[in-house]
Amino acid sequence: MKKFVTLILIVVIASLIGGLYGILHDQLTYTISPEYYTKFKFYQFGLMDLGTEAIFPSPRIEVSVVGFMATWWMGLLIGLILGLVGLVHKNHKQMFRATMGAISVTILIAFVTGLIGLVYGRLFLADTDINWWISEENLVDKKSFIAVGSMHNFSYAGGLIGLIAGIVYSISQKRKHVSADGEDQ
Repeated sequence: MKKFVTLILIVVIASLIGGLYGILHDQLTYTISPEYYTKFKFYQFGLMDLGTEAIFPSPRIEVSVVGFMATWWMGLLIGLILGLVGLVHKNHKQMFRATMGAISVTILIAFVTGLIGLVYGRLFLADTDINWWISEENLVDKKSFIAVGSMHNFSYAGGLIGLIAGIVYSISQKRKHVSADGEDQ
């Protein structure tokens, strides 16, 4: 029963961490390319109707809303999967500790992968004839727009890679707690 409650707690915490990650990630990317939000994300997430200009008195609040909406569900999914893997641990305390470590591994890999995407987007994609179905005629800084879009795409891929690494981490933590003769310590 304690492990089941721990699983639910992990899923809730991971959803909140996922949302917070999205907020911080999008604050960073908004700094690099405000146009990515004012000409794309605000519309994509229904904060503005198409045809109206996306101008807000405090756009960082809307950026936070977009960031949370874009990632809380990924945190839920990652938390559920890592939490289920965490059931292999001896007790709820080891399960919680190992799973939170696995979530940290996932976040770190997602962030680093996103940064790689930012650099890749800036150095390679920005100078190509990429078509993201966005009207480029009124983009002031296309390179930053493309770089930020690349970072977003790479971050989701990094979440998946990080999830796999988090599973490996959690299982390695289980093995760490098993003695040489195969019994739990």
